[in-house]
Amino acid sequence: MNDICALPGAALAVESARVPDPAFDPPADAGVREQVAVLAGGCFWCVEAVFRELDGVLTVTSGYSGGDAASANYERVCSGNTGHAEAIAVHFDPQRISYGRLLKVFFTVAHDPTQVDRQGNDRGRQYRSAVFFVDDLQREVASAYIRQLDAAGVFDAPIATEVVPLEAFHPAEAYHQDYAARNPAQPYIAAVAAPKVAKLRKQFGDLLRQGSAARGPGGRA
Repeated sequence: MNDICALPGAALAVESARVPDPAFDPPADAGVREQVAVLAGGCFWCVEAVFRELDGVLTVTSGYSGGDAASANYERVCSGNTGHAEAIAVHFDPQRISYGRLLKVFFTVAHDPTQVDRQGNDRGRQYRSAVFFVDDLQREVASAYIRQLDAAGVFDAPIATEVVPLEAFHPAEAYHQDYAARNPAQPYIAAVAAPKVAKLRKQFGDLLRQGSAARGPGGRA
């Protein structure tokens, strides 16, 4: 993502018309108004920018999951040897957008789930595709959806996304938060994040928060 890590070049995923809705996506109880989804799909700047566009998403935080607290800093994570993946924590209102719908966006436009330990030219374990589930229901929804997508032949290769329990999420340094919106002209953002946001706006207009199409990548006008 910069001189420490890698170069841009992550490929966009498939057209949404080829991606079915999750067949298993139980509604949340009526009184539940906030849940969290922790997802890893390469550069967290870019994945964060996509999910900030969605109606029902309350907050998105970039951070690290998969390793220990001592190694949860950008320079060490960029070594690829910490066990961490660059991840985002999406706090959302399940009455407005379901966990399964978030996963559909994750698999369709946020990243390429068939790549192993990379996204485009971003290479290393820190760029792996992963769903960090917080409970058994999230595990079941994610695992069932992966099986569904593979069975439907949506992608040209098997999905490589790891479905693993969330042990901890460590927020990244402040300068990483809302990075795409604050740095729309940065070359990596222009080359990788902006096309993903544009694709989301084109293919998932029914899921966007009000005024999303008028803003730059990640939500800033």
